[in-house]
Amino acid sequence: MLSELYNDRLISLTANIPHSGLLENPQYQATSHSKICGSTISVSLNMEDGMVSAFGQEIKACLLGQCAASVVGAHIIGCTLIELKQLRQQMNVMLKQEGKPPAGKWQDLELLLPVRDVKQRHTSVMLVFDAVVEAIDG
Repeated sequence: MLSELYNDRLISLTANIPHSGLLENPQYQATSHSKICGSTISVSLNMEDGMVSAFGQEIKACLLGQCAASVVGAHIIGCTLIELKQLRQQMNVMLKQEGKPPAGKWQDLELLLPVRDVKQRHTSVMLVFDAVVEAIDG
């Protein structure tokens, strides 16, 4: 199971996480923390015309949290709050209710599908999604 979870693609995504470092003077910011594993992800972002126009993140998380943050960092610019809420919901359903993984630009999140069987790691995967939605939505 570990070899399925910690594969080369997941590891390569975590090697160069987009938008690392928080923004100076962001419109929105939030931090999500996992009490189970101690992982923390902080995000900062700006919105323009209802879409994310700038994004930064500080990640102190396991490889699973880093992988999710890497995919989000690669594709968040131009997203609306509605899209980001739907993405968070889809990830929750994927992990907890055996739903399908996101598709399209988010398809790399499929790499986290094996986490569904490791319930104590769900929180670390969800940190970036929770922080982004909390930052914008309050």
